[in-house]
Amino acid sequence: MKDPVCGMNVTEASPHQLVRGTQHFYFCGARCRERFAADPPKYLAAPEQATPRESAPPAPKGTVYVCPMHPAVHQDRPGQCPRCGMALELALPDLTEHQNPELVDFTRRFWRTLPLTGVVFALAMWGGPAHGVLMAYQSWLELLLASPVVLWAGGPLFQRGWLSLRHRSPNMWTLISLGAGAAFLYSVVATVLPGAFPAAVQSMGRTAVYFEAAAVIISLALLGQMLELRARSRTASAIRALLKLAPKTARRIRADGVEEDVALEAVKAGDVLRVRPGDKVPVDGLTLSGASTVEESLISGESLPAAKGPGDPLIGGTLNGAGTLTLRAERVGAETLLAQIVQLVAQAQRSRAPLQRLADVVAGYFAEAVVVIALVTFAAWLYWGPQPSWLYGLLSAVSVLIIACPCALGLATPMSIMVASGRGAMQGVLFKDAVAIERLGSVDTLVLDKTGTLTQGRPEVTQVIAAAGFAQGEVLQLSASLEQGSEHPLGSALVRAAREKALELDVPQQFLSTAGSGVAGRVNGRALRLGSAALLGEVGISVQALQADAQRLQQRGASVVYLAVDGHLAGLLAVADPIKATTAAALTTLRNAGLRIVMATGDSLATACFVAQALAIETVHAQVKPAGKLELVAALQAAGHVVAMAGDGVNDAPALAKADVGIAMGTGTDVALHSAAITLVKGDLNGIVRALELSKATVRNMHQNLAFALLYNALGIPLAAGALYPLTGMLLSPMIAALAMTFSSVSVVGNALRLRLKH
Repeated sequence: MKDPVCGMNVTEASPHQLVRGTQHFYFCGARCRERFAADPPKYLAAPEQATPRESAPPAPKGTVYVCPMHPAVHQDRPGQCPRCGMALELALPDLTEHQNPELVDFTRRFWRTLPLTGVVFALAMWGGPAHGVLMAYQSWLELLLASPVVLWAGGPLFQRGWLSLRHRSPNMWTLISLGAGAAFLYSVVATVLPGAFPAAVQSMGRTAVYFEAAAVIISLALLGQMLELRARSRTASAIRALLKLAPKTARRIRADGVEEDVALEAVKAGDVLRVRPGDKVPVDGLTLSGASTVEESLISGESLPAAKGPGDPLIGGTLNGAGTLTLRAERVGAETLLAQIVQLVAQAQRSRAPLQRLADVVAGYFAEAVVVIALVTFAAWLYWGPQPSWLYGLLSAVSVLIIACPCALGLATPMSIMVASGRGAMQGVLFKDAVAIERLGSVDTLVLDKTGTLTQGRPEVTQVIAAAGFAQGEVLQLSASLEQGSEHPLGSALVRAAREKALELDVPQQFLSTAGSGVAGRVNGRALRLGSAALLGEVGISVQALQADAQRLQQRGASVVYLAVDGHLAGLLAVADPIKATTAAALTTLRNAGLRIVMATGDSLATACFVAQALAIETVHAQVKPAGKLELVAALQAAGHVVAMAGDGVNDAPALAKADVGIAMGTGTDVALHSAAITLVKGDLNGIVRALELSKATVRNMHQNLAFALLYNALGIPLAAGALYPLTGMLLSPMIAALAMTFSSVSVVGNALRLRLKH
């Protein structure tokens, strides 16, 4: 179905196990997926349905099965994709350790008929010459043994081939069905009506048959599917690992102080929960009391445990250390970071990379072209080949049909995207879709917001300077006591610094805030004024004694506030947003990777230049409003650059959406996260380094897979058609063609799985 606004395909997102009840979301491939939340609008047509298996019962309500190659094809039970014939898979893996029903079915068919295939093959190779009595009935015996292999074990393969023809979507099953079917039918006719064939095809009293070729083709095709299904199931391991992080219960503290264990689904925002040593944090929340270290590696990619105390955020699914913590639940169910990560990974694994469009176009015409090549091969042998020319032509045409199966071509990019999405999630890098994975590797310019991206995003007191007659501790204690009634970030920094130094704060008797200037009030009967030089100047208090110190601190990017006590200058406090410890090294790595670094911030020019100088950033845009950041990104794009934008605030959202690749810090606002194509859970620039390396590795992997698939077919089809026969007198057996086809698909899957080892 189509998005009526932008015309792109609209698909249904999968529900997941971390929400209460069943939720469905319809979204398009553009950045407008929020448009279709909850129930789909009436003007959306029903999604393309797959072909259900008659024996497969409906899955539990809310379960969605999708095609790994065509995500728009989905239904509520296992089945086959009508476009490519592949087995449908769960859109979102769950914690149930159940096997893929297709894998179970193919495994049973393969092992039960493998002995028959082996006997047929042995008879064809050595049976006739060794047993004179058997020779007269060998063809009938091979027919008896091969029929279960071809007709029963190969039944699903022929069914898929028929579906591909019925839906006018030729694919690998079309070629396998035609190849194995032609070899089997020819052999049946040669067995039942041997007199209809010329003497040239008679050998040792019977007409040459190829039951062994048909049986081996079916067995190898089943084996290839078994290996492929097992390998593809490993791509879901990242999601399952994330799902397992969520505990099943939480310990809730009731209003009367009684503690009780409740199911995770029963936890509501505002509940007070206790996290004991060694327990997993149940939901996202804020630490109320206690001190401990929390292992967050599987969520953020950070290897070292994070220290947690009152006021620090906690992420659901992380592992508590040796201390006991109490927290107030803030985000539960589908709103938790873990639930959003699971949803983003599933969405990214279902999405299509731009490179896949080329593969889709090629594969769309490939099967038809192969059928034409097979017919031309048969005709060429018929007119120019040695006798019996029609038999040589038939065998060569069957080999062409089998060896040219486009399975490897179809799997080349989806497998890489699925593995890369899962690997990224385990490293704290969430890709919204395959486009982001592919496009990030081509970025040449990175625009960075300052606050919360390059810096901590939380002001801290960096220095306290006391005037004559006052002590530093006294200046900080009085300032923090007054600021307890303020919600300003600067005031919060003062209070936090005083508490870190274990200073006892007094309750202000009066408090008055003056927008843009500072605050005034009384603490323990003393009149205090805290703010700019202008605020103190209003009552005739001069700051000249500390002016030089203030200028020096301001040149270093700090904000300076002055404190006056009872009409006298008491000191000044410098508050700054410190640069993250990981920023400098990450920027160096990004520059070495060839990226141009640009900083765009709404802060003052002095602060911006200080941070830029400390981080060796040459291009700086200061005092930039949200519209200005958007214009900056657009200007860079107009100049021919591929731009990535990284930020964490509401003011960054327009630029994040405009950029070729928007990167949101996981510590930022929801608006920024929804506007970006990539989310860094940890919120530091090392995540961009990991994302860039993974993007480039994934693109290389996709190119390798496509090159291998195309090269394989470019070499295999001429060999199957008999190109070497004039030189060597040898033809490629259909059995060898089937083995080569299976090897190509397994090789593509194996190459994609190498991305799981990417660090």
